[in-house]
Amino acid sequence: MRALNVTRGTVVGEQICVADGLLSRMIGLLGKSSLAPGAGLLIRPSQGVHTIGMMFTIDLLFLDRNFRVTELRQSLRPFRMTGLNWRAQSVLELPVNSIELSRTAIGDQLVIEPAVFLPGNAA
Repeated sequence: MRALNVTRGTVVGEQICVADGLLSRMIGLLGKSSLAPGAGLLIRPSQGVHTIGMMFTIDLLFLDRNFRVTELRQSLRPFRMTGLNWRAQSVLELPVNSIELSRTAIGDQLVIEPAVFLPGNAA
């Protein structure tokens, strides 16, 4: 999936995975040594996350039900917890500096596009 910031006309992430089951939301990015540029994890539903057990720093976008940014956190280090954001319905975990590179700000509108697979390419 792709995450686009339609307010700024920028790409937030090109390879966004979704964690929407109990187990996938609990595991999140645990066990990964890094997050590649352009990658990300959309956790839904979620109003807050932690980086306990993680080995790298991430950026976070808190999104409402319409994918509007309600809060952002840059450079959240390992072994930290966010507070709860009651307006958020999901959290997008991104590589560090993604917020700055995409110029994303509170109030920006994101669009999450499904992945498009071309004929002949493995899905």
